Amino acid sequence: MDFELKPATRYERKLFYKEEWSVNDVPDFITDSITTREFGFDHNGQGPNDRYKTFNGQLHLKRFIKSKQPFASYVSVAYYDKPSKREGWQKAELVFDVDAKDIPIRTCECGEGDVCDVCLNQAKEIVLKIRDVLRGDLGLKDINLVYSGRGYHVRVLDEDVMDATSNMRADIVQYVLAAKVPDLSNVLGYNNLQHFIIPFGYPKVFTSWSKYSILHLTEKNKLDNVNAKLLKDTIKHRKLLEKDQWGLFRNKIGPIRYKRLIEAVSKVNMNIADTKVSIDLKRILRLPSTLHSKVSMKSTLIKNIETFDPFDDAVPKFVYERK
Repeated sequence: MDFELKPATRYERKLFYKEEWSVNDVPDFITDSITTREFGFDHNGQGPNDRYKTFNGQLHLKRFIKSKQPFASYVSVAYYDKPSKREGWQKAELVFDVDAKDIPIRTCECGEGDVCDVCLNQAKEIVLKIRDVLRGDLGLKDINLVYSGRGYHVRVLDEDVMDATSNMRADIVQYVLAAKVPDLSNVLGYNNLQHFIIPFGYPKVFTSWSKYSILHLTEKNKLDNVNAKLLKDTIKHRKLLEKDQWGLFRNKIGPIRYKRLIEAVSKVNMNIADTKVSIDLKRILRLPSTLHSKVSMKSTLIKNIETFDPFDDAVPKFVYERK
């Protein structure tokens, strides 16, 4: 990365929306339902205070954005009978919001609120794991991945989840992110954790996420109920988890301390994504194709997440023209 993720100037926003942005880059899953969605805009960097906007088609949206050149643009995950009043709720996308600056265990050297190529790549790894659980365990298929500018949005449009209540979404999130510890009572007296690694269902998901979180721990990260000695021992012995040797790992740190660690990790897992976004039936998200002016990056619908690189695929032209 040979450029700075700094805010776009008013002139740079003007250049972007005049020369680069196209309404044709707005994803079909949004334009196909444009008349039932609420749009929101931030015109001065103070937040989306221009809400309840509606558009009767792509041309109407194009004229507005080309004219206003907003600091930020948003669209609702919900469909409404009357989106201008947010009345007549029909259904809503299931969303997972992974912001690189908010990942609970970051391995980069970023300051608070900053992002870099390291933590953005970590966010991408997390999104891939979320997608795999949604597909493999829940059988969902209509999964759209969007680079938001400082992280990723997973937007699920399967009809099976679009009408889910907030409580149902909370249960899905808890499962997908492995935020609840499986029953440990039957395994604390044994030398292995086969209970955790049966080849289906939640225990497997929990094991996978816990392994991911533990392997990313650093001594600067603070975990609830995990003191410095346990953190140090965990890092010392965690290579055992690379070979899924949970039993040996548990014996190295002891069953009581292991239980304490696993409970702490489950809380970390819950914060991997912004769960408030996932359960909010009326949330607005950044509109794909538009500019994230705080970091001068494009929010982008991703066609191939494995090859996607935000520093190649989501950088506006004006960034390269800066002196």
